Amino acid sequence: MDNLEVAMGLIAGAGDSRSYCMEAIGFARDGQFEDAREAVEKAVTAMVETHEIQTQLIRDEIEGKGEAVSLIMVHAQDHLNLALVMRDVAEEFISLYERIKHLEGR
Repeated sequence: MDNLEVAMGLIAGAGDSRSYCMEAIGFARDGQFEDAREAVEKAVTAMVETHEIQTQLIRDEIEGKGEAVSLIMVHAQDHLNLALVMRDVAEEFISLYERIKHLEGR
């Protein structure tokens, strides 16, 4: 698999994960906390393969097998990092919306 294919795989996996995180936040806002948690789990599942690809890229570089870093690969890494942050944000939003619901007595 060449660097372009790898980068596009990273972008696609990270994009799926980010979308699930946004879905989770929407569910939490609507008080659907079980659905929100399920969406976060889907996000985590979407990230597993993507994270494994990133880890292999790092291993390859350490072993001297890495390829030159391209702008598309940097862009792919940005997407991956954003997806990882979005998972944390989604989990925090779920907690906050649960707390609001509890405080409102619903």
